[in-house]
Amino acid sequence: MAIRVHPTAEVSPQATVGDGTQVWHWVQIREGARIGKDCRIGKDAYIDADVVLGDRCKVQNFATIYKGVTIGNRVFVGPHACFTNDLYPRADSTDWEIVPTQVEDGASIGANATILCGITIGRSAMVAAGAVVTKDVPPHAMVAGVPARVVGWVCDCGRPLDAKGWCVHDRKTVELPSRKARRVGATDRKRKQ
Repeated sequence: MAIRVHPTAEVSPQATVGDGTQVWHWVQIREGARIGKDCRIGKDAYIDADVVLGDRCKVQNFATIYKGVTIGNRVFVGPHACFTNDLYPRADSTDWEIVPTQVEDGASIGANATILCGITIGRSAMVAAGAVVTKDVPPHAMVAGVPARVVGWVCDCGRPLDAKGWCVHDRKTVELPSRKARRVGATDRKRKQ
């Protein structure tokens, strides 16, 4: 299937866009960006230089994905979501360096979420709308708040899991981190605060 690029979009000739991808109004895709197959890039989204976006992703309107971000397959990036790439931002800094961020396959980033750089969002994790993610997110975790904290667990389908990892919708069990591992993570957070 052919690539569809709206006439108002600006796609660098040095970017790679996979078959079947749709790029909508006023999108900017910079040089070196690699967009996978069958993606949908919504109105006014910004994809910076050298960003990697896997196959079958959906990037909603006004999302900003800056250099240093690598996104896996089947990832949802909600409207106005923002990825950062600098730990010490200053307008006049000459020595800043890009800090990479990784989003694994099947994860979802909610509307208006902010993802600080240098973290990994695990496979099939879900970041709630408005969350500010400052630490790694485990696979299948649901995080919410400012700063984001684990508030539950989700299936590959995105629906909540019970305490044993069972999804009523998909009728399957997902292996969750051990209770001890969950407590260690909570203890580490308390120590760092």
